[in-house]
Amino acid sequence: MRLLRSDFLENLRMAIVTLRQNKLRSALTILGVAIGTITVIVIAAFVSGIDSRVSKEIESFGTNSVYAFKFDPGFNFNPSMEERTRPPLTEEDADAIRDECDSCALVSPFMSPVDYTSGPFVDRVVVRNKEVEMSNATVTGSAADYFQMGVTYLDEGRAFTREEEATRAKVAVIGVDVANTLFPFKNAVGEEIQIEGRHYRVIGVLAEREIFMTAGDDPNNENKAVYIPFKTIKQLYPANEDCFIMTVAKPGRVDEAVEEIRNILRLRRQVPYGKPNNFGVTTSDEILDQFAAITGGIFLLMVAISSVGLLIGGIGVMNIMLVSVTERTKEIGIRKAIGARRLDIITQFLIEAATLTSIGGIAGIAVGVLISYLIQSFLPTYVPLWAPVAGFVVSVGLGVVFGLWPAWKAARLDPIDALRFE
Repeated sequence: MRLLRSDFLENLRMAIVTLRQNKLRSALTILGVAIGTITVIVIAAFVSGIDSRVSKEIESFGTNSVYAFKFDPGFNFNPSMEERTRPPLTEEDADAIRDECDSCALVSPFMSPVDYTSGPFVDRVVVRNKEVEMSNATVTGSAADYFQMGVTYLDEGRAFTREEEATRAKVAVIGVDVANTLFPFKNAVGEEIQIEGRHYRVIGVLAEREIFMTAGDDPNNENKAVYIPFKTIKQLYPANEDCFIMTVAKPGRVDEAVEEIRNILRLRRQVPYGKPNNFGVTTSDEILDQFAAITGGIFLLMVAISSVGLLIGGIGVMNIMLVSVTERTKEIGIRKAIGARRLDIITQFLIEAATLTSIGGIAGIAVGVLISYLIQSFLPTYVPLWAPVAGFVVSVGLGVVFGLWPAWKAARLDPIDALRFE
């Protein structure tokens, strides 16, 4: 064991001496490997950061949450024409789920006067406080149950009650950006806002919510939300029927709740036996699985692209090692003449190639981690532990794989011909 360790250290020393003798050539090869490793580290950090932030956002809606809409909730970026022309879910569907779903604890329909399926920049409902107005707020009607689901929290005031919802009270709970815009110099609670010419008393202000990759005008930005009782918004927009329904299942009964909701909606929407649903029902876990599949595909694609850089670095390693074999033919002949075996020669050149690429790998990991931390201020990045470990292993493996042919070529040299080489 001690002899093997001594041979390895000696080969490592010789590798470092050789690299120092060819500084420019070695530096260019190291640069190629480093660029490939940097790319892999930054991509891994970016994808992991997005995955972590989105998972946190979805999980904030609770692991017991179930969502229903006329087409599949979640990452449904291109609904089909059949989905777009489906009849909407209605307030009556939400009431049926509340009354008939034994596994459901809380139910809230949501309705907006704006059709956000047309895009995030569709014209909004203007919210005013006297002469101050806000054109990018998101006015939504919800049930009082929503504020008991544990997915949103109040910073000031209170939420509206079921009694206020039943009596169509003109009250509102607003996001922190709405409060700061319309009431910059005073507490918003107790003040009035105007929506479509009607006055609503502000009874609560939501706690500020961290937003992730959400533009200021995006309807998912809850800091710009204005919630009013569901029946109140129905009175304001009687022709609007399209609802999104959110349900919280009783502990440990999510799967039962999903099945019950599907059965209730199939019956109400008269879906024939054996025919597919003309609505979508999903859970937070299913949405997380959808997103994991998306990020996994993106990661594989980006790694494939970044592998081109590593491949170029590997070709550079092979090239420099082939040149090194040619330049050191006489040295190899001398070593073989005094008893060096083929395995000794192969080991020497493989260690030299692996040393070259490992230096590039370490440099690439350091720079990649630094870049990931620098861009954290405007992009979500998170460097998982496996990324630098994988980066180092891949860089060393690159040297072994692309150094194998030059090492084998060196080991097969005839010592007599090698000693004659000039």
